[in-house]
Amino acid sequence: MIDVDKLFNLFKKIKIEFFCGVPDSILKNTNHYFSSLDKTKHMITHNEGGAVALAAGYHLSTKKIPCVYLQNSGLGNAINPLISIAHPKVYSIPLLLLIGWRGSPFVKADEPQHNEKGKITRKLLKLLGIKFIILRTTKNLYKIKNLLEFAQKKNKPVAILLEKNTLSQIKPEKTKKKNKSGIKRDQFILQLLKNIKKGTRIVSTTGYTSRELHQIRKKGNFRNGKDFYMVGGMGHSLMVSLGHALKDKNNVICLDGDGSALMHLGSLRTAGIFKKRNLKHIVLNNFCHESVGEQTTFSENLKFGKVAKYLGYRSIAKIDKVKNLTKNLNKFLNSNGPSLLEVITKTGTLKNLDRPKEFIKIKKKFMK
Repeated sequence: MIDVDKLFNLFKKIKIEFFCGVPDSILKNTNHYFSSLDKTKHMITHNEGGAVALAAGYHLSTKKIPCVYLQNSGLGNAINPLISIAHPKVYSIPLLLLIGWRGSPFVKADEPQHNEKGKITRKLLKLLGIKFIILRTTKNLYKIKNLLEFAQKKNKPVAILLEKNTLSQIKPEKTKKKNKSGIKRDQFILQLLKNIKKGTRIVSTTGYTSRELHQIRKKGNFRNGKDFYMVGGMGHSLMVSLGHALKDKNNVICLDGDGSALMHLGSLRTAGIFKKRNLKHIVLNNFCHESVGEQTTFSENLKFGKVAKYLGYRSIAKIDKVKNLTKNLNKFLNSNGPSLLEVITKTGTLKNLDRPKEFIKIKKKFMK
């Protein structure tokens, strides 16, 4: 294992002074360090491609090498700027990628969607021409200095792969300020399942939302509607929902999150343009990336409803209290879409939370 403080002390010595990226559970022990930095040295971005572009701009201004952190699932978002901006045959910009390697073939089996990406992660980096190292112990830290010297000499991106449970944290992390406003996410999902019509389809975003929806439906034996769980593809639940709504006369509900909605915010404009009356977009907003460490999404003062209205949605609504929940929810479900409902939710999830499995069966059931 590698102590986080030793890793970042090394970064200081080799002049890595700026960090940006999208939070990941494998890297969550870095939270206490990042939270100690001011906004000029650390920025959370809403997608990985934006993080690479931000880091490129930093290098153009300072000539220094920035660090972009992400999970390997986010490499898909990052490929465009890595190839078309940072590549040695384009603008030749040196970057250090700190990548949480979910689904590493050297670690005990992970979730299916992680395993498939984990198998090809090294191949992707090789195809991108990115030299990388795998860090597993403190003894390997010397490799980072050599990697950075290579990045500076060749003016090209390099990467560090970190597997699950590689990073340890000796200092206790500061207690996070919990979001106590709003309602519990599982309480809202339960009420949603009680109120939807038989033919309704629900497309739920990745993370705790899909897991809670799956568990609550199973435990309560709810048969109204069918679910499609976005176990991967963060930020794309709205487009899957819209695609399904194009040929379905029943309500199609996108059960989204604040981080997911912000990751590809342009999807709201597409939904606003095509104006499908049966499309209902619910954003569960707890102001953070909860499932990977509760890092902020900067959504505390963002009014998703007003944004959606400007982007072409027909109707908007907001729920932040349990009072009149059923009444307000039914009003939203009966509105002419595309409609957006922002639900302010508390942080916290169900205990012993299960994960959806047998994805082919889930797909076939959803399509019946």
